[in-house]
Formats: sequence, structure tokens, C-alpha cells
Amino acid sequence: MNLANKITLFRVVLIPIFMFFLLSNISNGQYIAAAIFIIASLTDTLDGYIARSRNQVTNFGKFMDPLADKLLVSAALISLVELKRVPAWMVVVIIAREFAITGLRVIAASEGVTIAASSLGKIKTITQLVAVIAILFNIHPFDTIMLYTAVFFTILSGIDYIRKNKKVLHSGER
Repeated sequence: MNLANKITLFRVVLIPIFMFFLLSNISNGQYIAAAIFIIASLTDTLDGYIARSRNQVTNFGKFMDPLADKLLVSAALISLVELKRVPAWMVVVIIAREFAITGLRVIAASEGVTIAASSLGKIKTITQLVAVIAILFNIHPFDTIMLYTAVFFTILSGIDYIRKNKKVLHSGER
């Protein structure tokens, strides 16, 4: 268990703490939740940098890092639906894309193919994180613009992953 993997696990541990502050009636809980979300988001960059710079990339990290990102964003968006601050349809689109691309990656892995993160996938993640932060801080109308931007890049990157990797989907048909 290297440092990068510990940071990834720390991000996962922060998720229920983030949700507690966001969903409780604690004074300034929303802002504490926002700070926790920002810290968790920044650890995503940190763990990847540490793993690559120290040549400590592991299979656990390759699996857990994107899962931690998806859990963090999904937990935030589902919580924001509960608080009636984000439309459910947008969250369904975002989470459905995550399931679809994760499924594509599992199929590819069973074929010995690794699907690396694309630049559109990275833009998707950044726009989702910025949208959640803007919503948590009530930055109107920037929060709405970023949420629609996140949905746009979520769909676009999903289409891009499927288009670039459709051979993986057809490999089992032979």
C-alpha cells in the first residue's frame, strides 16, 4: 500500500463525511461539505502525480482511483438531487455514462486491452467537479452553466469512448 493508494483511499473515506455535512442541518454544513469536496477533488490530482513521479503505479491504483472519482461525484450529485438543487435527469445521464464506460473498460480488460483516460474524459471530470463546487457555493448562474457543460462533456466523452473502442464491443461476436 503505497502513498498514492493511501491518498486514493482517503478520498473514499471523505465521501460519507462530505455527505454528512451536506445533508445535515449543521450551521454552515454546506460550506464545510464544499471544503471537503474540494480537498477530495484535489487528492485525485495528487495521488496520480505521486504514483507516476515515484514510478509506483499499481493495478489497485488503476482500479481504485477512477472508482473513487465516480463515487465522489455520484455521491455529491445524488445528494444534490435530494436537496432539490440538481435535476434528477442530469444525474441519471451522468451516472449512466459512468456505468456504460466502466462496462466498456471491463470488456476491454477481459480482451487484454486497456482503455486509457482521454482528454475529453478528463474535461468531463473537471467540468463535473467545478459544477458541483459551484452548486455547493451557490454561484449563480455559473453553477447552472457548469452543470449543463458537465452533462454535455459527459455525453460527448461517452460517445467518444464508444466510437474509439467499438472494436472491443464487436470482438466477442466472432
